[in-house]
Amino acid sequence: MTVTYLNPDNVPAPGGAYTHTARVDLGATAMIFVSGQVALDDDGKVVGEGDMTAQTEHVFAGLRALLEAQGATLGDIVNIRTFITDMDLRPEHGAVRMRWLEGRTPPTSTLVEVSRLFRPGLLVEVEVVAVVTN
Repeated sequence: MTVTYLNPDNVPAPGGAYTHTARVDLGATAMIFVSGQVALDDDGKVVGEGDMTAQTEHVFAGLRALLEAQGATLGDIVNIRTFITDMDLRPEHGAVRMRWLEGRTPPTSTLVEVSRLFRPGLLVEVEVVAVVTN
């Protein structure tokens, strides 16, 4: 078993105290763990403040980029964990999520409302686990 950590240049890592992805190679397959992604731009500013749709779009674009950097796609996601600050915004988040994951069996999933995320203005954070064939 080998573990490869990756912070691609095209996805900002605010604070830099974590790694975006960890790829665990297990022979014929690999598991890819992606840290929670939020709607921050390259300068660490909140994208789409107050807009769940805009923030979810940004998050899924980041997830796609991170998975692609590890040789995976959104279709390889087997588990998704979502944290939102207002459960009343779930329909907006869900509509975007369904579009990004369209055409595949939905992954296992957890959705939790939290009182806040690490930066004021953030509404959603999503982390995923993907499995690919080596």
